[in-house]
Amino acid sequence: MAKLSPRRVLTYLAVAGLSTVLAILVLNNIYLPYHKNWTPISKELYDVISPSSYRYILNQPDLCEKKRPYLVLMIPVTLRETEARTAIRKTWGHESLTSGVTILSFFVLGQPVQNNPTLQLQLERESKEYWDIIQMDFVDTYQNLTIKTIMIMNWIAKYCQRAQYAMKIDADTFLNVPYLVNYLHAKGESSRENYITGSVIRDGHPKRNSLSKWFLSEDIYPDTSYPTYVSGAAYVFSTDLALKIYLASRFVQPVPLEDVYVGLCLRVLGVKPVYSTRFLRLRNLFEVRKLKYDRCTFDSRITVNGFKPQYLLKIWYDFQKARFTC
Repeated sequence: MAKLSPRRVLTYLAVAGLSTVLAILVLNNIYLPYHKNWTPISKELYDVISPSSYRYILNQPDLCEKKRPYLVLMIPVTLRETEARTAIRKTWGHESLTSGVTILSFFVLGQPVQNNPTLQLQLERESKEYWDIIQMDFVDTYQNLTIKTIMIMNWIAKYCQRAQYAMKIDADTFLNVPYLVNYLHAKGESSRENYITGSVIRDGHPKRNSLSKWFLSEDIYPDTSYPTYVSGAAYVFSTDLALKIYLASRFVQPVPLEDVYVGLCLRVLGVKPVYSTRFLRLRNLFEVRKLKYDRCTFDSRITVNGFKPQYLLKIWYDFQKARFTC
């Protein structure tokens, strides 16, 4: 690695210091109505999750500006999930599902642990054909989903702030787009700022068993409970929150559970997630369980979890009949 000159080192430190000061001023004076004295995490920790530590390999910086979407769908995938991307483009990620509003879908990914030139070339061809790929050069693993999530927030804040809403949604999730659009329209002004909704979790606790997929050691997270957060399978938020969450990340120690991490950022901001329910809170509209497919049951949900690409394609034609029969 080339050695930096003293002058460049001083310049780098000055820029890093200025960005921290800016984040503190913005959060304290604008985004923290219930002020708390949050302390920035160390530069070494922040560099792990900061999008400025990575570079774009593929990007779509102008698409939101040209199309000005009402809703932008951000879908985390890996390089190998070609089938999932294809199925989503043919089903709930298709732009023609709603009239009167523009919805854009983007697939967000990093690089695999082991370089795969063949798949990378295929991805680049996909990008040229569909214009829906955003890729950065961090290592794309389950443990790095927090990096991917902050990348999503930064991308929306930088390139898609004119959209009214954004949604982070996993590739194995079914999405009822018309229902979601109608739901957001019904919310009106109450959901235009500091708004985030999904399957809300209020009683989460860290798993201390090292064999658990969701294991968190006390060294990384000493608290015995999590703040309120939304399940990472799917959540919707007003786009103003993207920049705020990105700035709040300067004050939150990274944890490998991205949905918990977003909840920790929301705690810094003083923002509380909102339940999405109907019928006096008896039905969660963001279903985190895997339900057996039923046309009218799915028509009464925004999302349902646990879909393989082939099954999503299989039920999609039948689901289009729901608007006439349910």
